[in-house]
Amino acid sequence: MMETGIQTKWIKSSHSGGSGSDCVEAAILNSSKPLTGVRDSKVSSGDQLEFDSTTWNSFLRSLNTRQTTRV
Repeated sequence: MMETGIQTKWIKSSHSGGSGSDCVEAAILNSSKPLTGVRDSKVSSGDQLEFDSTTWNSFLRSLNTRQTTRV
């Protein structure tokens, strides 16, 4: 992730475990191109995954498709 001196606002997934042990966060990263970052909230200074907008939107659509096809 490119450091710009701007604080990134990470948002915890509403589907993270209730015990606080399975926490995933996502954020729009401050970079020269639109990227979405995903990280383990328990290791906020650790590595993160970065996705371009096309890949991230495809991932979100696949989740929505899974929810509507569940019985």
